[in-house]
Amino acid sequence: MKDKKYKIKDLPKDQRPREKLFKYGAEKLTDIELLAILLRTGTKGKSVIEIAEEVLKNAGGSFRGLAGKDIEEVIKIPGVKKDKIAAVAAALEISRRISKQILKEKGII
Repeated sequence: MKDKKYKIKDLPKDQRPREKLFKYGAEKLTDIELLAILLRTGTKGKSVIEIAEEVLKNAGGSFRGLAGKDIEEVIKIPGVKKDKIAAVAAALEISRRISKQILKEKGII
């Protein structure tokens, strides 16, 4: 995916992240595909998949790494704007709160 410039619309429908999510379930998507859904759109010359790939790479390849990143650092990545990363930051915070609630319910916290 890295070397070839493409748009999501160029992919067969069953290979597009949103369509894959609805057809197979979120658990079947890669981290890059899940992040691409949150980022929503690419930019001129860069698909949303390529941007998601770059964001995760910059974060050490994981959502955990991304959760620890400063938003101002992430928006320096070409194609990442404040509104896009705000959705990602919100999703990561929701995930953190769910995990905390689960641990609390299990009596671990």
